[in-house]
Amino acid sequence: MSEAVRRAAAELRRGRLVAFPTETVYGLGADASSREAIARLYEVKGRPGDHPVIVHFTDAATAFKWASEVPEAAHKLAAGFWPGPLTLILERASTVGDFVTGGQDTVGLRVPVHPLALELLAEFGGGLAAPSANRFGRVSPTTAQHVREDLGDDVDMVLDGGPCGVGIESTIIDLSRGKAVLLRPGGISTAQLESVLGEPVGTPDSAAPRVSGSLAAHYAPRTPARLVAAAGIESEIARQGAEAAVLAFGAPDARVDFWVRMPRDPVQYAQKLYAALRELDSSGAKVLLIESPPDTPVWRAVLDRLRRAARD
Repeated sequence: MSEAVRRAAAELRRGRLVAFPTETVYGLGADASSREAIARLYEVKGRPGDHPVIVHFTDAATAFKWASEVPEAAHKLAAGFWPGPLTLILERASTVGDFVTGGQDTVGLRVPVHPLALELLAEFGGGLAAPSANRFGRVSPTTAQHVREDLGDDVDMVLDGGPCGVGIESTIIDLSRGKAVLLRPGGISTAQLESVLGEPVGTPDSAAPRVSGSLAAHYAPRTPARLVAAAGIESEIARQGAEAAVLAFGAPDARVDFWVRMPRDPVQYAQKLYAALRELDSSGAKVLLIESPPDTPVWRAVLDRLRRAARD
């Protein structure tokens, strides 16, 4: 156990905020049982009070104590994907406060796989609320430096665990209403989930619980962003010229001063995405042009983030 982790756990017990790495993005950690700590977390992020946070634990047994009912599907998914980038939405236990659920009767539970996150959770000894460690609605952080740039002195401590391996947020599955329903695509695909469950995963309806990252506009750079079909990127570059910065699969165009070339593999693309958006956002361009990846199942999570990032 490192001295930094001991100090971080002590800070959390005092109701302070500690940013720490997970395999997905860096989370802004706060004691999930403390109304005061969670209130400060919401204030620092600028997060709406009815927008729930996900609570992180060391293992499934500890996580499930926060649920009033744990269906068989939850046990299957936990055995298949925890620790890992999967959040389960379950009916909350009576001891779980409204201040972490956004006033809903459900709670989001996750066991991260990042070794430093697990070390911190074990030393802390309880559940940690940990939404992304950035201002609400902006591009999520995948390095400790991103956290410092976004939050500055508003975060009491940052644990540096290097770049995040997955690079986009966890898959969220609702199990609170009988059938497994995908509420947010992420690092675990629908095909993987269905393979473990042995049945199809549903799509959300109007009564689905509110969850992190579900707003139409989210993960957004400060510079206006446009998602452009591959066939239209050339004409957009011709129209926008030097005012644009570009995120695309192809080689840089001489008409564009700032260009980030992205990998054609969806896993590698996800790993690089948020750092690339931040890089584009700091370029001084007036508009960000993002070449759209293919609309296929393997790109579903990446497209979800890009569509929200480019939504006005």
